[in-house]
Amino acid sequence: MGRFSLKPASALQLAALLLASAAAAEDAPSATAASQPPTKCLLAGTWVNELGSRMVISPPRDEAGAFSGSYLTAVTSSDEAPIAASPLHGAQHHPDRRGQPTFAFTVHWKFSASTTAFVGQCFVDEAGGETLETLWLLRKEVPTRGQDWQSTLVGKNTFTRIK
Repeated sequence: MGRFSLKPASALQLAALLLASAAAAEDAPSATAASQPPTKCLLAGTWVNELGSRMVISPPRDEAGAFSGSYLTAVTSSDEAPIAASPLHGAQHHPDRRGQPTFAFTVHWKFSASTTAFVGQCFVDEAGGETLETLWLLRKEVPTRGQDWQSTLVGKNTFTRIK
């Protein structure tokens, strides 16, 4: 074979082209994956988070994606009453239109003077496992406006389907 030389700029361009081609090949869906419809994440069911809190979500009851359910927390900073399952109400984008829908819901805690708002998205992994990635704001009642600074907690939870 003949020998040829590349200018430094040409060699860098060639290396970049080869790296880009390799990355594109890794990201390209296989023929079988491309022929299968994307898996949809369904919010309805029973879920548990990394702290052991458990929630049950009903199927959407209307075209707007409204749902309800119950939430039994495994943790609390309240000593007002024993922990009890509390109602949740929310809405989601329909999975018929979005394969991995976003959602929001609120929980009005039965055992304390607080409310939590959750927002999140339902994901399906390559193995078909479903998870809910959520962020939440908990607003607790405080006696005075001067204590407002300590009234809101922020957190993140990941839920996995158990049913």
